[in-house]
Amino acid sequence: MQKTSSRLLALLSLLQAHRDWSGDDLAERLDITPRTVRRDIDRLRELGYPILAFKGPSGGYRLDAGSHLPPLLFDDGQAVALALALQSAVTSGTIGEDAARALSTVRQVMPPRLRQRIDMVRVTAVPSPGSGDVAPVDTAVLMELSRVVHAREELRFDYGHDATDSTGRPRRAQPHHLVTRRGHWYLVAWDLDRADWRTFRVDRVRPRTPTGPRFSPREVPGGDVAAFVTGHFRGTDGSTADWPCIGEVVLDLSARAVAPFAQDAVVEELGPDRCRLTLGSWSWTGLAAALCRFDADVEVVGPPQLTSAFAELAARCANAAGASELNSTNME
Repeated sequence: MQKTSSRLLALLSLLQAHRDWSGDDLAERLDITPRTVRRDIDRLRELGYPILAFKGPSGGYRLDAGSHLPPLLFDDGQAVALALALQSAVTSGTIGEDAARALSTVRQVMPPRLRQRIDMVRVTAVPSPGSGDVAPVDTAVLMELSRVVHAREELRFDYGHDATDSTGRPRRAQPHHLVTRRGHWYLVAWDLDRADWRTFRVDRVRPRTPTGPRFSPREVPGGDVAAFVTGHFRGTDGSTADWPCIGEVVLDLSARAVAPFAQDAVVEELGPDRCRLTLGSWSWTGLAAALCRFDADVEVVGPPQLTSAFAELAARCANAAGASELNSTNME
């Protein structure tokens, strides 16, 4: 038979799994009698844990949300994961300060063996390209947007420089999802005035009260929120995360030399100084220009649109070079 303290911790760990437990199931898992389960449940209630009982053939229990936060129980893996997640979040402009305070609190209550493991880990968050201008997000706004998304309530809001429409009214949208990408928070919503999906920067949103009526949720194009947002920033309608223009070329460079600069491209080694590169872009001319940055001979595999884009880009470059040469001659 386990000691009472160890048994209570084991019982609490099961109850924190966010599911209903019958008394018989708990007794079987802990190798104790149903009567002992009932006594231990009473002890946990005395310690401040709001445990609900429900009726049934064997009776059952559920750990409920309370008016205050009781002591939590984490196993070693959960405690380490929590501390590492908080350490990674410290650099966030939105919750960084709160994450630092939470990390300090968690570290103080850890046993020495776990604290030593955490102290050995130093996490350095490297910002994504283009995320240096991330604006801080008001946590109150973030919580309000989370609430209206959950409640399925229409949102009335001012938005950045385009705060109101042409009539001076606030923007109106049906909020569906909150997402984060490269340090920015975005609200994915159905714009009621434009009758289309829109992605709003949360740091530019200023909610108004009261909110509008409840609405029935829609499905984003393609059904995948992550793919929709990725596609939105890649110039598609959001129904796919693929680039609208994808081409394949062979470069006279080794795969090792190309890979560090290929970003999300596919690089295939063809030999010591040749590789196949499959890359995407928002336009064919933009794709051709991106491939020229590798400063190597390029053989276009396909499609024909990419070949045409290289011809157009070459003509533009030739015109630019000719204009520069003419200006230099005139200056002399």
